[in-house]
Amino acid sequence: MLRCTMLDWEALNGSDMRMGIVRTVRKSTARSSRSWTSPLVLATFAAAGALAASAVINRQATQKAERDNPPTGRFLDIEGVRLHYVERGTGEPLVLLHGNGSMIQDFETSGLVELAARTYRVIVFDRPGYGYSERPRSTVWTADAQADLIHAALQRIGVKQATVLGHSWGASVAVALGLRHPEMVGSLVLASGYYYPTLRADVVTASGPAVPILGDLMRYTVSPLLGRMMWPLLLRKLFGPSPTPTKFDGFPVGMALRPSQIRAGAAESALLLPDAFAARAKYVRLKMPVAIIAGEEDRIVDIDRQSQRLHDEIAQSTFDRVPGVGHMVHQSATERVMAAIDLASEKQTRTASTDKVVPFAAKG
Repeated sequence: MLRCTMLDWEALNGSDMRMGIVRTVRKSTARSSRSWTSPLVLATFAAAGALAASAVINRQATQKAERDNPPTGRFLDIEGVRLHYVERGTGEPLVLLHGNGSMIQDFETSGLVELAARTYRVIVFDRPGYGYSERPRSTVWTADAQADLIHAALQRIGVKQATVLGHSWGASVAVALGLRHPEMVGSLVLASGYYYPTLRADVVTASGPAVPILGDLMRYTVSPLLGRMMWPLLLRKLFGPSPTPTKFDGFPVGMALRPSQIRAGAAESALLLPDAFAARAKYVRLKMPVAIIAGEEDRIVDIDRQSQRLHDEIAQSTFDRVPGVGHMVHQSATERVMAAIDLASEKQTRTASTDKVVPFAAKG
């Protein structure tokens, strides 16, 4: 009897232990299952999936944009940088440098290239990182660095002196070219430029995709999609109060929203204030004719604090304030920009015939 009781007790006790282990395992499994299905984990997986999907979509959009808009110009290899440019017409050289986020097609759709090519040898560059030009990460592409690159490219194609037009950020490159290589620049045309540092909250937000790692993630995933959503708003800010002209429909939006071009634009946004700060005291060294032009209703740049101030500092400059026009003055007032080019070129010719310009040494 006692033996049976002991055996029964051991069996019962062993059964309880096994049941306890089973219950513990079940509880642990349940907790593990709940952790995998928690809102935070599910949200993380959903976000990762969305980012992966957007990366695929953006890659396909980039490939389509490049198929639809193949290079139309020539390529130069300048110090390891592949630079794309278009050349039209014959005559005295005219160099066109586009703004931040843009490319050759900006000038082409404006009609300025076709108009100028009637009397000038027009040379339009995709600046580093835009269109089909490379932008190696090994270089900080300040206005000075880009000016040196453009100078070397112009020398390569046999240009000794040119009228140089820069729009927006391209105006900073044009000024740097005039300061560092004055023998190359016969005259300057500066459209809607930014020359003096001011408080710019938009610079901070626009610089995000240039931040290493996080910026790379942004520009391959969310930035192109946000760019497409915000494109109509951006156009209103760029062109306003003028309507966006129908000719701008030919601008390849898909090319502008490629990850590589977004990085270039973000990097230049980050460099905007430092470059303006570095150049602010040098403008008086410009001795060639300078034609300044800007839209009076510019919503990107305060022209009184920028173009007007520059005009006041440069004795040999002219300033055309175009009423009712915004930042994209070359698109909205193409004939006025063409007139500024002709004026600068004529002054260059008169100066060359009466004076011998002594160039300043290039400085960093």
